[in-house]
Amino acid sequence: MLYLATFFTHCGAVKYQKHLKNQSLSVELMPVPRKLSSSCGISARFVYSGDIRSMISEDVESLFLIEKMNYTLVYKNV
Repeated sequence: MLYLATFFTHCGAVKYQKHLKNQSLSVELMPVPRKLSSSCGISARFVYSGDIRSMISEDVESLFLIEKMNYTLVYKNV
């Protein structure tokens, strides 16, 4: 499944990218799509097929499932 994570800070996004790469996952840092908001403006897009709760860290602001260019919110750090 394809996911998009947004972050509170740019540093958090880079840290998360390293975390995913250490798990041998392919990840792409990119600007947050206009229809979504983020504090830092950078997001990480990645494919993951396991339990998505294991991909949540303190740096993640929101996590979206991407299906046919639609974004479904699956996690929001409040």
